[in-house]
Amino acid sequence: MRIVLTGGGTAGHIIPNIALLPKLRQNYERILYIGSAQGMEKDLVCAQNIPFRAIPCEKFRRKFSLENLKIPYRVYSGYRQAKEILREFSPDVVFSKGGYVSLPVVYAAHSLKIPVVAHESDFTPGLANRLSGRCCTCICTTFEQTAAGVKHGVY
Repeated sequence: MRIVLTGGGTAGHIIPNIALLPKLRQNYERILYIGSAQGMEKDLVCAQNIPFRAIPCEKFRRKFSLENLKIPYRVYSGYRQAKEILREFSPDVVFSKGGYVSLPVVYAAHSLKIPVVAHESDFTPGLANRLSGRCCTCICTTFEQTAAGVKHGVY
């Protein structure tokens, strides 16, 4: 069995994935982490002896910025690279903790018919989880009301 973990941008998206590693190592022969090249996930994940692959991604800015013009291109580029990595690794499941890097990975997994399990620990779903919720096979939440917000893109 193989699993891909994704999520990043902040430690809040990475540390929960790392916390799962002891149990995942018991149940999966191979584990791969897909994250961003510029985020902190690479150092944290590699310190756990987990293979890491970086994809291009762009942080979603809540206010107007010319940098936001890069987002569609970077998400599409990340999607294409994630799809290539997923085809090569051939995971049984993708686990997404959210964060902007998870969006192209979840979209790519969905397009390849790979089951996606997402986790949203906050009451108000993050933007990446709201955007990718419809592509998830299962959404794990702390609060019952949160799942509806993730699955339907509302909060």
